[in-house]
Amino acid sequence: MNKISIAKLPLLAASLLAFSSCNAADVDKKTPVQGAHNIEAEKPFNEEIIAQFNEPWAMAFVPESPYALITEKSGKMLLWRADDEILQIANVPKVDYGGQGGLGDVVISPDYLKTGHIYFSWVEAGENDTRGAVVARAKLRLDGDGAPALDNINIIWKQFPKVTGRGHFSHRIAFSPDGRYIFIGSGERQKFDPAQDMSANLGKIIRLNLDGSIPQDNPFAAQGGIAAQIWSLGHRNILGITFDLHGNLWNQEMGPAGGDELNLVQKGANYGYPTVSNGDHYDGRDIPDHSAKDGFEAPALWWNPAVSPGGLMTYNGNLFPQWRGSLFMGGLGAQSLIRIKLNGKKAEKGEQWNMEMRVREVENGPDGAIWILEDGGKMIRLTPK
Repeated sequence: MNKISIAKLPLLAASLLAFSSCNAADVDKKTPVQGAHNIEAEKPFNEEIIAQFNEPWAMAFVPESPYALITEKSGKMLLWRADDEILQIANVPKVDYGGQGGLGDVVISPDYLKTGHIYFSWVEAGENDTRGAVVARAKLRLDGDGAPALDNINIIWKQFPKVTGRGHFSHRIAFSPDGRYIFIGSGERQKFDPAQDMSANLGKIIRLNLDGSIPQDNPFAAQGGIAAQIWSLGHRNILGITFDLHGNLWNQEMGPAGGDELNLVQKGANYGYPTVSNGDHYDGRDIPDHSAKDGFEAPALWWNPAVSPGGLMTYNGNLFPQWRGSLFMGGLGAQSLIRIKLNGKKAEKGEQWNMEMRVREVENGPDGAIWILEDGGKMIRLTPK
């Protein structure tokens, strides 16, 4: 058993144990934002460093347990325990690590308490220096004297086609509120045109049944093939996807220079990239802005200067009742935590707190706290002052 000790956390352990209910030079390395919107000097929360990891990318809390799953981009999946241990999970597939690629998202299946299933994503190598993201379902094994492990790993989806380069994999995952469908963000791999190509699933949001089969009511199901997977198109680099408390699907995505977006994701909608964007190409070439008559869905919100978004979640806890139902988004380049206020299907920029770190992931904790991962490795718990 691979065991790493960290400082004891008795209060946190008690709290959780009581709960029983890109090409790296591109979007991931944008210059930190100066003079961004709604910067708040005073943080209304305390920050507690809980653990340290190596390039953490995603986390998911295991229901009715003191555990959380953490992925490290280089290829490790770890089981964090509130009592002072971090255990390495066995049988994680080999990942293609480099640039923005490696081990990606991890989420708990809606039927976990019945099946033990989790879903996770990683980048898989192909022929001739190509690669693409994949998503798999597996059973999480926690019992026994050995290390925790993944059993019965079954790949349910792959990016197509595999292409060269090491950026814009996206591979973020969310489940529909009814627990019947899995939604996958698939980046356009810095190849631009595939985002509008219905024979490729790059630059798209994908909707599948939990076993990877295609729902018959998908918007392009009648076309068959790759198109049948697609829920929406015209996306760039989707690094956050979540359902709000009213069942609306939202995604954030890193745009080109000065065009980061929050989108209300609608069935069959086209969000325009690379034909239109509120940003421009990194070499200075213009991309036409969204306009009322361009035939594309405009973003609900956009950021210029860019914030380089990382992670997206809907806050559903009770420690911050004034924020229940808000979206929270990390800022990588902006080194910030951003709150987004929702009113039905309308979004409004809220506070943006300077965290002095690149926020990669934001999650609800079972204790009602807001938990974040920073690129440098820290796992941090936010609680009210």
